[in-house]
Amino acid sequence: MLHKVVCVTLPGLGPFEFGLICEVFGMDRSEHGGPSFDFHVTAAEPGPIRTKLGFDIIVTEDLSAAGDADLIAIPAYEAGEAIHPEILRVVREAEARGAWVLSVCSGAFVLAAAGILNGRRSTTHWMYTDALARACPLTEVDPDVLFVEDRRVVTGAGTAAGIDAALHIVRKELGASAANVIARRMVVPPQRDGGQSQFIQEPVAEFRSDSFAAVTDWMLRNLDQEFTVDHLARRSLMSPRTFARRFRADLGTTPTAWLNRQRLLRAQQLLEETGLSLAEIAASTGFGAAAVMRHHFLKVLQTTPTAYRRTFGSHRAG
Repeated sequence: MLHKVVCVTLPGLGPFEFGLICEVFGMDRSEHGGPSFDFHVTAAEPGPIRTKLGFDIIVTEDLSAAGDADLIAIPAYEAGEAIHPEILRVVREAEARGAWVLSVCSGAFVLAAAGILNGRRSTTHWMYTDALARACPLTEVDPDVLFVEDRRVVTGAGTAAGIDAALHIVRKELGASAANVIARRMVVPPQRDGGQSQFIQEPVAEFRSDSFAAVTDWMLRNLDQEFTVDHLARRSLMSPRTFARRFRADLGTTPTAWLNRQRLLRAQQLLEETGLSLAEIAASTGFGAAAVMRHHFLKVLQTTPTAYRRTFGSHRAG
């Protein structure tokens, strides 16, 4: 169970990436049906920690709080600066005991220095992927995705992708409903997954964003229906080819992949919160048959709908 979360700060700290870790794990969401974590901000040498914007934050806790943490989170920092050996020890020990380890953006270089990316897939901000591959030749760096999970080690891409990576851990440990509560409070989409590209190929024009907001909202309200690119393109007043190209450029994935992810998220929610049968959930979310829904659960979540309900349905009811 994910309960104790420790954020480890370093000199050259990225304020935004540090802030998103605090926002996801440091806020008590229990009043709204969400989780509350035992959250700690630590440093190898407590006191003023310089940020990369030039101001300091004051950290009062040392690394002793990390010894029994369920998750160690490393925000972005100015990669290339010396890493305190006690931070590397904390990261190695967390990985060895099976705790979650999360890095955001350049924080991946701390995980690389600790040696825990060896033999794992990873990612970081697209500006640093080549440098990460050079620094850690034994990791397979994916420059395209928002985040990578490999055996409880999660590396997030640049900046806001850290939110997606953090919510992924919450979802894996506490279920979709818990992640959705946090996402709603942060006013961010809960549905982006690690397979989406961290690249936006073109600037997002205002009229185009409005068009996709309308069509994606409509898709979410009608998940039980069958969609084709031709149909969605007509609703967006575009040709099918233009629609498919611009959808991927704006949202980082294909219409089919986006829709399947929304169906999966809705199925997770229904498994957690209702007593509907698997067949009823498959029909209402657009999977059609329980066997098809099971295939998507195994492919994306590495579990079955029945096992998911057993884990998160009973937890939610409790």
